[in-house]
Formats: sequence, structure tokens, C-alpha cells
Amino acid sequence: MNVPGDVIDARFELIERLGSGGMGTVWRARDTVLGREVALKAVRPDAEASPAVRERVMREARALARLNDPHVVTVHQIIEAHPHPWIVMELVPGRSLQQRLSEGSLSPAEAATVGRQVLTALRAAHAAGIQHRDVKPANVLLRPDGTAVLTDFGIAALQGTSALTATGELVGSPEYMAPERIRGHDDPASDLWSLGLVLYVCVEGVSPLRRATTLATLAAVLDDPVPPPVRSGPLAPVLQALLVRDPAARPDAVQLDALLAQVERGAQPRWDRPTLTAAPVPAPPAPSAPPVPGPTTRPDSVLPGPDHRRRSPALTAALAVLAVVGVAGLVLTLRPFDDGESTDRAGGPPASTSATPVTPPRSTAAEQSPSPAASSRRPSPSTPITAESTPSPAANGRWIAQLYSEPVSSGTAARDRRLERIRATVPEALVLRSDDYASLRPGFWVVYAPGPFTDGRAALSFCAERGRTTAVSCIGRYLSTSSDDFALQCRPPASSPAGRCTRGT
Repeated sequence: MNVPGDVIDARFELIERLGSGGMGTVWRARDTVLGREVALKAVRPDAEASPAVRERVMREARALARLNDPHVVTVHQIIEAHPHPWIVMELVPGRSLQQRLSEGSLSPAEAATVGRQVLTALRAAHAAGIQHRDVKPANVLLRPDGTAVLTDFGIAALQGTSALTATGELVGSPEYMAPERIRGHDDPASDLWSLGLVLYVCVEGVSPLRRATTLATLAAVLDDPVPPPVRSGPLAPVLQALLVRDPAARPDAVQLDALLAQVERGAQPRWDRPTLTAAPVPAPPAPSAPPVPGPTTRPDSVLPGPDHRRRSPALTAALAVLAVVGVAGLVLTLRPFDDGESTDRAGGPPASTSATPVTPPRSTAAEQSPSPAASSRRPSPSTPITAESTPSPAANGRWIAQLYSEPVSSGTAARDRRLERIRATVPEALVLRSDDYASLRPGFWVVYAPGPFTDGRAALSFCAERGRTTAVSCIGRYLSTSSDDFALQCRPPASSPAGRCTRGT
């Protein structure tokens, strides 16, 4: 255990401990040869014998040594001492962004300035093939003049390296991790998600995805909607552009810098999401099967479920070590549960019409145009049913029969039990996430019958044939990318419905 006064490598005298993190302990030290103060980082004492930790510390030094940017902390040298190496770094005077935020939030313009400087550091790192992977307020240092410096590349990794250790150890701060990182896939856009959360905390004063436990936080990052910013002023569109779960839908570093520059000037930036591109249509099925249309567009705001991506071995190990059995329920695969309750609620609390328009997620091909035979078949209780993932071919919207709305905060187990109960009378029932449609109130799982229905009256007639004749058990709803379509709600009875039942009324 080191103490003040110890001399490292016969040159660096330890003065005081500045802090400790997941990768080591940082000391203020005096270089007795050059007569200057430096920062010395040592491997944390309880992990000195770990080759994996030692390698990550060395990787940090090598990664930092490759960068030359005023907003990245400078590495002076590496000391290969026993029992662990030391990294000699620039001592940045001032304090961390986290310490600054303890005194109060930043204005949108101030946050944009810090964001641009951190972005400059990230661009330099990404150009060298390095991802930071732990962008958070504690790792942003502020010089006395306010200039931001990004530090602690302790878990930085070259592109293509897993974010998790082979033993399943989770490294990084869960509340700032990008969703795709947790799923085992990330790229430079993952650092931009983290930067977006840092900026959110800077202006809103709260960490939107932090929960009481690590597992709950990971679940929130994967599944919970990010609360819309309310104090961010012109920075709000930038936060909303960054904090989408599809990495391809986020602005890249050049676009983000331009957006933040507008906020710095007090202007209101505008972000136009990437233009959707047509996907190839699959070959038609065998003659014995009903024709199935293929996907036509690519969603820009929905993180695909794990069925679309293979988990890396490191991620699998991490989930096992962390006992992330509960997190497995966060993915959008629905499993049947045995429950005797039968009362269903189609409505839920009054919806807000202020949701940011987003592109609807993809629905299954069979759901888009099911045959009468397919509609009458009940899914096998042992067959997993996934949340829809392909957009409707009908002008970006369609009518459904909404059968129940379950708050996302209730958890996926409650969602799955409700779906199984509803399938007792509506075998074709599916589930979607309301956050993916601007015409629905965000924050709910919606159990629904996909139809297709020509209008809301047709949806109510479908429900009436199955004994669902009240507004708490069935509502005709229109799914679209516009919050203006929230008014398209058709309520029982089917013979004389209330509300708006067609798009033309």
C-alpha cells in the first residue's frame, strides 16, 4: 500500500491521492528530475495480481500515447515497476465536470461548449481506432479557464475488442452505457450516446437511466424510455437526436459538432433523421404458403432485439457472472405464463400528444397481411412471439385493435403474463412498444390484434366477435409516425362507435 512520500522509479514522489476508479488509483506526484507536478496512476491494490487488469492499464497507456489533442489528457511515460505498472500523465489543474455539476446545472450554451470539446477528444480517439467506452462527468476534467479534457481511457479498446472481459466482468458505468454495448455490439456511435447522457445530466440535473441497482440500470438502458428534456432549451433536439437506440439513427461526430455549435450561438438546431432506404424484398414463399410481403423500410429509432444479433461469448459470460437472468426478460421475446386473471385494460391513462414522431418498428411479415387461415390459428403456447419489427406497408400507418396497455415500469414478466391471458380469447394477439409510435402515449407495452383492419369500426367488430365489447377491453387505434393521429380512437359499441374511426373524419 502506497503512502505520501513514497518515491516511484527513484524519481516520482507521491504527494496525495486524487481518487480511485475501477482501473486504478491516481496520485498527485512531483517529478524530482524536471521539478514539475504530474499525475501517477497505479493499478488498484486489490487487483495487483490480475493479468487482465494489468493489461487493461497498459492498454490505457498505449491508447493515450497515440493521441495528441488538447482535450485528451497527455501520457508522459510508462513505468514497468513491481508489483504493478504506473502511468505518468499530465496533471490537469481544476476539477471534474462531476464536481462542477454538484454546484448546479449548466446552461444549454455552456453544456454545448463542453460537449464540443469532449467531442473533439472523441473524434481524435475514433480516428485512431480507439473507443473511450466510459464517457461520464467524472472523466471530464475542467481546467481553470473552463476547457474540458477527457481522461481515464482505462477501458478504452481498439475497434473490434469486446467491451466485456473474458471472465464476464462488466467494465464501465452502466447508466452511461449505450444499449448496443450491453448487447455486445458497439462502435463510435456508442460513445456519442454516452456523451448525450452527459449533456442531459449537465442541463437537466438528473441521470435519466440511473436505477437502484446495476441490473435495474442495465434494464433501464435497454428498455426504458428516456424522459423528454424539459430544461434544455435549444439543446433538447440534440439530446433527442443522440438518445435513440438505433446507432445508425444518431448524428455522426461531424453532424453533432454542427448541432452543438448552433446551440452555443443560442440558435435552435434542427436534426433531420437519416432518410429511410428500401430493403430488398425476399423471394416469395412456396406455393403452399400464403404470400408474405417483405420489409420495405429500415427503422431509425428502435434497437433490434437479440434475435437479430448473435451475442458475443464475452457478453454471454458477463450475463452469467452478473446473474442477469432478469435482464434476459428485457428482450422483446414473449414467453407464455399461466395466470387465471381475465380482466383486460385496453385504454390506460390519458395520452399525451407531445411525443416526438418516430418511425414505427417492424412488424412480422405475416402480421402485415395474414390470411384468413392464419388469423384463425392460435399460436402454440411454447412458441415465442416477438415484438413487431417491420413497418406497416400501408402509408406508414394502420388500424389495430388495442386490447391492453401495460406500463413499461411494470416489467416484462407482467407484460408476458397479460399477453398469454389475452391469447385465451384472441390467439393472434401480439405486443408492441408505444414509444415506437408517435400516435401512442410513450411508456407502455400495448397488446393488440394486428388485423389488418380497414378502419376503427372493423377493429371493434373483430373484438365484438370475441366478447370484447367495452372500452376497457378493446379500442380501435391508428398507428402512425404523427402525434396528430392520437385522436384516431374508435370506442365500442361496434354498432354505434364513439370517437374517430376513420382517417378521413
